[in-house]
Amino acid sequence: MCVKGFHFLVILSGLAASGMLQVSGMRVYTSNEVEAVNGTDARLKCTFQSLASINTNTLTVSWTFRPIGPGHDESVFYYQQKPYPPVEGRFRKKVSWAGDIMGRDASIIIHQVKFIYNGTFTCHVKNPPDVHGNAGVVRLLVVTTASFSDLLILALAIGGGIAFVVVILVIIVSCRRCKRKRQGQEGGEEAPRKVRKDPTVCHPSGAVHLYMSQTSIEIDSSDGMISEASTKDPSSSEEEEASSDEEEEDDSD
Repeated sequence: MCVKGFHFLVILSGLAASGMLQVSGMRVYTSNEVEAVNGTDARLKCTFQSLASINTNTLTVSWTFRPIGPGHDESVFYYQQKPYPPVEGRFRKKVSWAGDIMGRDASIIIHQVKFIYNGTFTCHVKNPPDVHGNAGVVRLLVVTTASFSDLLILALAIGGGIAFVVVILVIIVSCRRCKRKRQGQEGGEEAPRKVRKDPTVCHPSGAVHLYMSQTSIEIDSSDGMISEASTKDPSSSEEEEASSDEEEEDDSD
């Protein structure tokens, strides 16, 4: 019995190596449910993993749709080397490719969703020799308004963006103020002190000039000798002249 079991395992290994026995290595992953507001775009994400190397010439991706109510399956999208959008049906000119084969992404975008798009979308990926495996299923729910969770996420995203911008502005303003303050301190230390001059105080040289202008020098014409300089105050001479005049007036009386 052991010998027979060993021979059986050897045969299976040989078949698998020769490619006669297909080994399933394809795994497809999708979101369980996607909610979209009527009239907006919805991204149906589909990723895959394969044991075989990616062959862009033979790999195929196909999306199908099954409505919630009565109806039959409908082709939504097909890809092999390039995208093939539907040319008829409810998804005509409403689906675009959003995947990357080398990145193992087979996602699509449904544009301007309608209530008739409520249903189940299935993603099939085949990468020969990986042609067997599970399929990814996404349930699309088209609603009139966004749910509370979506609104909360949107509000948090907007609030976080605003808070980030405010923090950046505060940092920039603070840096500018610190830079100006530092420049002001450095400029105050290097700038020479200015001495305020009293406009009523004359320079010593000017004072000497004024003193010399008030002194008088007498020259004797006979011998050319300079006599002693007179330092009388002009105001005192005027007072002497006024007193002499008064004495003459008294004598005349």
